[in-house]
Formats: sequence, C-alpha cells, structure tokens
Amino acid sequence: MKAKELALILMKHPEREVILQKDAEGNDHSPLSDYWFGAYLPDTSWYGTAGLEELTPELKNQGYSEENVIKNGIKSIFLVPVN
Repeated sequence: MKAKELALILMKHPEREVILQKDAEGNDHSPLSDYWFGAYLPDTSWYGTAGLEELTPELKNQGYSEENVIKNGIKSIFLVPVN
C-alpha cells in the first residue's frame, strides 16, 4: 500500500487509534497489505487484545460471535502486514 492511500484512509477516521499487527520477535519488516476496523483493549502500554466493535449480520455469517466483540474497547484501525 502506498503512503498516499494510507493517508487518505487515516484522514477519514482521525478519531481512531492506529494499532499495528506485529510478528512475535519484531525483527522482520513487511509491506502494508490491508487494514480493518475494530476495538482494542490494552493489557499493558505495549500489548493488547483486538476484536470486533460490534457483531453485524455479515460478520456473524463469516463465523464470528459475541465472544469476538470487545465491549468498552478503543475504536481502532488495525494495519496488517503482508507477512
């Protein structure tokens, strides 16, 4: 994903926290592949849990349930690496 495309997405959602998915070691680097909107519940200042803001009919049809919803989470945009 190019910087311009990412900037346009982020500008449309300025109130959301930006959360990065990462590998376990943090040693490798990867291009940005995708993004998704959800809720984030921090466990510490550097780690937390990602989940759904709400369960929509489309998400339910994809196999998600109320267990995947994070109540009282921070509205976030999650950036997904290629690998």
